[in-house]
Order: sequence, then C-alpha cells, then structure tokens
Amino acid sequence: MTHTAYKDQDLCCEDVPVRELAEEYGTPLYVYSKNDILTRYRSLNGAFGEQPHLVCYAVKANANPTILRLFADEGAGADVVSAGELHQALKAGFPPERIVFAGVGKREDEIEYALQQKIFAFNAESTGELQTISRIALRLNTSTRISLRINPDIDAESHPYITTGLHSNKFGIESSKALEVYRFAAGLPGLQVTGIHTHIGSQITKVEPFTATAQFVAQLVGQLRDAGIHLSHIDFGGGIGVPYRNAIRHEMLPEENGTAESMTDPADVLRSILPILQSTGCTIWVEPGRALVAEAGTLLTRVLYLKENREKKFAIVDAAMTDLIRPSLYQAYHQIVPAVLDTYEHLPMDIVGPVCETGDFFARDRVMPKVKPNDILAVLTAGAYGFALASQYNGRPRPAEVLVNGDRVRLIRPRETFEDLA
Repeated sequence: MTHTAYKDQDLCCEDVPVRELAEEYGTPLYVYSKNDILTRYRSLNGAFGEQPHLVCYAVKANANPTILRLFADEGAGADVVSAGELHQALKAGFPPERIVFAGVGKREDEIEYALQQKIFAFNAESTGELQTISRIALRLNTSTRISLRINPDIDAESHPYITTGLHSNKFGIESSKALEVYRFAAGLPGLQVTGIHTHIGSQITKVEPFTATAQFVAQLVGQLRDAGIHLSHIDFGGGIGVPYRNAIRHEMLPEENGTAESMTDPADVLRSILPILQSTGCTIWVEPGRALVAEAGTLLTRVLYLKENREKKFAIVDAAMTDLIRPSLYQAYHQIVPAVLDTYEHLPMDIVGPVCETGDFFARDRVMPKVKPNDILAVLTAGAYGFALASQYNGRPRPAEVLVNGDRVRLIRPRETFEDLA
C-alpha cells in the first residue's frame, strides 16, 4: 500500500492520521487515497507505450461518483454491466464512445438505453442476446459494434465464486463454438462484429493464466481472419489480483501467515501479454477494477466490546458484513491493524460485527495486537467490492466515504441516516 502507512506509530492515509478521520466523520468509515488511485491508473496506462489501447475502469468495483470522475478526467473508459452503471458512468463524464457494456443477462430496456446513448460496444455472451440486440437496433434504425465474449476454459486459480473462464461457468460462449457464433452474428442486421472479449476471473495472482488467455485470443483472431471475419479490437477484461496479506509491515505488527501472495505489478502483467496480443494488429482494451482501487481503500471501525468464552476471544466492532461482506461471502482475507500502535503484545481473536448472523466476521483466529474498547481498527485493501456490496440489512445505514489528497480531506458520500433506510 503505497499511500497508506504508519508514520511513527500513527496509521496515515497520505498525510492524514486515520484516527483523526474516525473522530471527525465517525465509524464505520471508508477512506480512499486519491493519489494511490491515480498512481496505479497512470502506471497501467503508461505500460501500453505506443500500442493503441484504452483502459476501461470496471465500475462495479467502486462506483462512488467522485472516484468515477477521477478516472473519466484521466481519459479512462468504463466497463459497465447494467443500465444503472451506464447511467453512473455517463453522469460521471465518461463519453459514450469510451463505454463497453458487458454482462451475461442484459434486459431489453437496458439494451435499448445503451443503444440510445451510442456506447462503443456490447460484449455479447449468447446467440439469444445477439438476436435481441439486432432486433432492438433495427427498431431504433441504428447499428452497434459487437464483441463476443469467448470462454477459453482457462482456470484463473482464484476463488470459485469469482472464476469466470471455465466451461462450467455461466459466462461467455464456449470456445469450440466461437467461429459458428461469429458467423451467426455477422449475418444479423444492425450488428457490426468488430471485437473479441475475454475475462477469466477476478483476483488472479499468477501471470500464467493471463499469458495462456492471450495466446488463446491471438490464435482465435487469426482463425477468424482466415475465415473472413476481421476484428479491430480485443477486450482482454480484467482480473489482476492484489496482495491482501502483509499489506502493511511494521515491527509492532505480527507477520501474517498463509498462502503467499506475490503478484507482480499490474503493469508488469500487461507487459507480459502485450507482445502476444500486439501480433494481432488489434487495438487492445482492458477492464481493471480491483487493481486500481482496492489498495487505495481502508474501512475504519471502532472496537465496541471485548468478550471471551472457553475457546475464543472476540473483539466486537461497529462495522459489519453489511459494510464489507467479502470475508463472509468469499472467506476473503483482509489485514486488520490498529490506527495507533501502542503495544507489542499479540493475541489470537475473532474480529466480529454486530449483525445477527454467525457469518458476520472480518477475521477468525487472527493474531492481532492487543486491543481495548474504543480503539480504531483499519481493515486494509478495502477499496474494491467494499461499499459497492454494502447493504442496509438489520436496518443499518450505510457508512460514509472520504477521499484524502495529501493533507486535504473531502467527504464524497455522507453517512446514511434512518430516513435513508429502504
């Protein structure tokens, strides 16, 4: 985490101690580093060099309007998966010609809305969807670009819930039927078949699945060209993982054990696949989300109570699975550290929330610095799929969000009140 670190014994987001943010804005609270986001985007974008390309931010990762505007102002595109996300992207300033619409189940009203906005392309996933887009385009007297999402049956080696490139997944068109479906699409009125789309999963921490996918795509583009189908762009999707363990190291923190996460820089991943994809002569689009915003975000929470039984010690905090569901949903690991380091004493404990579910936890049997009531804890690497998956379950208003830029802080989403509860 390049912009969230301890200065002396105070955890800071850029130049601001997070304990001060917790006191001013309350907890639970999402805190984002503006310069972390911009640094990661510019590094990835710059890694393309002279290759014609577009980095499309995956809106689903974090759709805060201010964060969306950061990417739009940088010249990024947007990867959307619903009409609602398309509306958010347009409102944030993404030009329609820099927006692609993905997703396995697009409704007819969503397709019509996207056609009316004249987005760059649809990433289509079935023959039924192709027919629907064609029919609506004809009714609107328009045409649209189409990329076919092809499923290469490559194992992303990530959590089963976020692996999307296997034949057993619901996503994409089976690779053995790719040529057949491309020919079918080329024969439908209102469709300009211009691209190929792949996305094999999320939180991929090895380079090999990406290089294998790039080789598959380059080979298929060549086969399609031989069959008279000439593509102009490759949408390579996203999925580059980030390290969740040992995001921050300090002599007063325990070393985190478990599966090593040695993912290289996203720009290095890109450099490994570019030579393969460049051979196609196509423009290259990518759709990162987590890789751009995850490490920029931290969830702050306050310890309410300590309790123990014969088997466990618990720290009960004011954040819950309603604020960050990833540990409950995916058994995802997030490093959790104190806002202020004041002890070398470490204890195993469960970090749990107040929601009436046994699955409401952030960590189990985690060795942590000893904590006490009113301490502020920071759940790290929470900028992606954090607030985006938040809910109002148990009548809990969703948390506030702030953006830090150097020593300046901006409230970018106010805390919900009881009046906001659905």
